[in-house]
Amino acid sequence: MDSPSINLFGPADGPEGPPVCSAKGCRKPAAWVLVWNNPKLHTPDRKKTWLACEDHQESLGQFLGVRGFLKDTVALADWQDTEGA
Repeated sequence: MDSPSINLFGPADGPEGPPVCSAKGCRKPAAWVLVWNNPKLHTPDRKKTWLACEDHQESLGQFLGVRGFLKDTVALADWQDTEGA
């Protein structure tokens, strides 16, 4: 007999619900994943991520980009597919 599946981390979208933008004060749904790392703190293979809504993708990307931290920008739907594989 199979045991029922238990999700210890809340709803399927995550512990707090669907992913939201990382911009300060923004609660809009995330549409983008900004992949970054700080080479002074992280090894080159370390991937840190910020989520961005359509309104904040450019400004968050610029913030990371001018510091040389931004490595990639990926649509959230595509990121979930590649990370889940």
